[in-house]
Parts: sequence; structure tokens; C-alpha cells
Amino acid sequence: MRLLLVEDDNHVAAALSAVLKRHGFDVTHARSGEEALQALVPEGAGFGVVLLDLGLPDQDGYEVCGKIRKRTSTPVIMVTARSDVRSRIHGLNLGADDYVVKPYDTGELLARIHAVSRRTVPEDAGPGGESVLRLGPVHIELPTRQVSVDGTVVQLTRKEFDLLALLAQRPGVVFRREQIISEVWQTSWEGTGRTLEVHVASLRAKLRMPALIETVRGVGYRLVAPAA
Repeated sequence: MRLLLVEDDNHVAAALSAVLKRHGFDVTHARSGEEALQALVPEGAGFGVVLLDLGLPDQDGYEVCGKIRKRTSTPVIMVTARSDVRSRIHGLNLGADDYVVKPYDTGELLARIHAVSRRTVPEDAGPGGESVLRLGPVHIELPTRQVSVDGTVVQLTRKEFDLLALLAQRPGVVFRREQIISEVWQTSWEGTGRTLEVHVASLRAKLRMPALIETVRGVGYRLVAPAA
């Protein structure tokens, strides 16, 4: 996913960019409101999320958010030290999709980024609006929940399909174990880790493609799109 990071502090931006890149994001850094607005031309410029710090040197962050919303429907997450309810409401009324207060936990920020990006995609469609995800010989039909490999239908359980569809909608992006558990099982990580490992192993076996889902040691999993 392409992400626009709007942050005037170069040290903060560098540290956060490094974390985001490790999790599979393609990060573009804008140091001012005007630079951010230019980066979003035309019509969002393909960015999946805008991470907008409100303390910008040239324009008020709220004003920038309003301008972004007039130009594009790209999700905007505001990042600020202002924690009062009135500030949050003001940001949301201007069109922000979420609001993160400093200091924040990096894991929570990553989860919020994924959450707002999913909200912009219909449940039965992929990230580009498609209803069928094609990954080499693997075809995933989201509306019918059917998976086939080289034209042969593969029978998956509900959770196996949900897990595969989650990873397949963003090939190459690393999904943290905690995030996968939250999305697929709607619960917390504790006590469910072994279940995730079993489902990953089952998917690899049923699809007969052990390299399709890669384990990222200490982090989680990502789907490696096979050649057509």
C-alpha cells in the first residue's frame, strides 16, 4: 500500500517511515501542507492512506484535512498531541477517518491504518474494486467465497478462506499475527496463536503451494504472489 506521511519533523518521519516500510508500506514523506496537497494530485495519486500530523509549518492541519477531502476520498488519519474530545470531533467533521493521539503505540497505529483502508473497499471487492483476486494460478472469488488453483476448485473452511482473502488483498504486505487474529477470528491474540499456525499450514497444503504464504519471523505472515 502507498502511504503519504505528512510530518514536518524529519527525525520523527524517518523513524516512522522505517517502521512502516518494514511492514510493507511504500511511504512518501511530505514536510508541509502544500507539499502534501501537491502529492495528492491527481485524485489521490494512488495513495491508500494519508497519515496527517496537525502541527504543520505552513498551514493548520485541520485546514489541510479539509482540502484533502475536497480533492480525494483517500482515507485520512490525523496524528496530534491534542487529546480533547472537541478537537477529535472537529477533525472527524472535516472528513478525517480516524484520529491518533501522541504518544501512540506503533502496533495500534498500524492496525488503524489497515482498518481505515479496508473501510473504503466494499466487502465483496478487492482493493481495486474487483470481485475476483487473481494471483498467478490462484483465483479467489470474493462474492461466492470460492478458490481455485489452475481451474480446480479447492475446498476451504470459512476461516481458511477469510485468512487467504485477507492476505491476498494486499500481496507482499506483512500482516502482524495480532492483526490477523483480530480480523479473522474477531478476538485477541492470547490463546489463538496456535490456531493461526494450523490454518496457515492447512492452506499451504490444500493449495499445494507452500511458498504462497511466507512466515515473517517475529512479525506475522504475507502472501507472495506467484508468477502467472
